Amino acid sequence: MARQNPNIVITGTPGVGKTTHAEQLARSLGLQHVSINQIVKDEGFHEGKDEELGSWVVDEDKLLDYLEATKISETGGYILDWHACELFPERWIDLVIVLRCDSTVLYDRLTGRGYKDKKLEENMDSEIMQVLLDEARESYKEEIVVELRSDKDDDVEGNVERIEMWVEQWRKDNAGKSE
Repeated sequence: MARQNPNIVITGTPGVGKTTHAEQLARSLGLQHVSINQIVKDEGFHEGKDEELGSWVVDEDKLLDYLEATKISETGGYILDWHACELFPERWIDLVIVLRCDSTVLYDRLTGRGYKDKKLEENMDSEIMQVLLDEARESYKEEIVVELRSDKDDDVEGNVERIEMWVEQWRKDNAGKSE
């Protein structure tokens, strides 16, 4: 049976608005928002914290096994919210949204979250060097990777509308298809 809904990855540097976008899209489209960070923490799919960066050292095999058990590739309808995307098998994913943000705006957001020295520097460098965009482009077909700006509230609204239109078109294009 073909999926009735697409699977979407929303990725980007911390602070670009991934969760905001994912939550709004889940509500408006009836899809399930999956916070990968929350799963890693709640299910213990990590090998502890990197104290210097203050982030989990993720056990990717356990995480992928868990997600595979949800039948994500078969059922569709998931919005995966995480700072990376190359981990997810291409067969699972129909659209990859890479949110980008002006470095000055991002700096203010991250310092507002209390990010310190090394973690702040690493995330700022990642955004400036477009590391996550490059990873997405290397991991998935070019036509499913979309870069969107997320500097201000109006950007979120416009991005959500654009993604909603994409999902509606995907649903039309895939109606009645079998795998």
